[in-house]
Amino acid sequence: MSRDALVSPGELTVTQEVAAGLPDGRRITRWTFGSRTRVMAEVLNLGARLQALYAPDRAGRRANVVLAGGSVEDLLGGAAYLGATVGRYANRIAGGVLPLDGTTHRLATQPPGHTLHGGPDGFATRLWDGVPVRADRQVGVRFRTRSLDGDQGFPGALTAEVTYLLDPDGELSIGYRAVTDAPTVVNLTNHTYFNLAGEGRGSVLDHGLRVEAAGFLPVDGALIPLGPVEPVAGTPFDLRQTRRIGARLAEDHPQIRRAGGGFDHNWVLDGTGFRRAAVLSHPASGRRVECLTTEPGLQVYTGSHFDGSLTGRSGRRYLPYGGIALETQHFPDSPNRPDYPSTLLRPGKQYRSRTVYRFSAE
Repeated sequence: MSRDALVSPGELTVTQEVAAGLPDGRRITRWTFGSRTRVMAEVLNLGARLQALYAPDRAGRRANVVLAGGSVEDLLGGAAYLGATVGRYANRIAGGVLPLDGTTHRLATQPPGHTLHGGPDGFATRLWDGVPVRADRQVGVRFRTRSLDGDQGFPGALTAEVTYLLDPDGELSIGYRAVTDAPTVVNLTNHTYFNLAGEGRGSVLDHGLRVEAAGFLPVDGALIPLGPVEPVAGTPFDLRQTRRIGARLAEDHPQIRRAGGGFDHNWVLDGTGFRRAAVLSHPASGRRVECLTTEPGLQVYTGSHFDGSLTGRSGRRYLPYGGIALETQHFPDSPNRPDYPSTLLRPGKQYRSRTVYRFSAE
């Protein structure tokens, strides 16, 4: 497979190659960009997904720290969300019911009857159009897709963009933009699973996690928020100081049991505007990633569903807690919760969101 150098500002490069083919003959393109000596990323046009991210440990040894499917079949199946841009609506909409301006829209659903990450044929399995970009000291790729009116039941034709940019210091910026021709809802995020020990190398139970949030949303048995925000104080969800993930999940709490023995909840982030949301750290390697965002919420999912049936790019099987997702987003089921921040987008307006993952070693 040929690899073409497209952008080379200083030590930062962007290259493009054909990675694989879909059953219908369309091509999956891989873009590789970043620093030759520090952080390097790989993204695919399939799902506009982050497929690999190489970050150094405290000794300067680089390793891939994100999970990804190892085959086209996995990317279209059990690994469809790994690293992907998910939408039109990240997370869940209860019962696939979308009330909007006096009309109830029925969305496509997945078991057990709710809409998850935009429906069964959401953005994660689409081929996006990609172009290389350069901005100041950053290089990366901009992806675009067009979603027609009625796609997965959502009203309005939507044009969505996601832009990945890396700088020489190891800061990965993900920017989102969307416009519509009719009132709709939009909630985009990136669904990368991190393991700072290295992809496929054990669980994240030994990682430290800090989340800048005094409240979270408890969920029902289908992981739909029950309603009001509850304080994290006095619960395993209090991560306002760095805590070892395994120690928190070992606590006996009904919400941890309800989520299959882990976290799969939305934290209500403190403050507004662009600010720090979370810090994930791995003491053994020294790797650390700081998450900053403009979004009001952070869905933390500790990957308790991994059962060894999925093999990653490394050839190693993903076992329970093999990765942790830090999904910056608006709240689950917001269209049915007037008390939650609105995800409504109208014609003439722009949806914009920005998240940064800042990598370092200490």
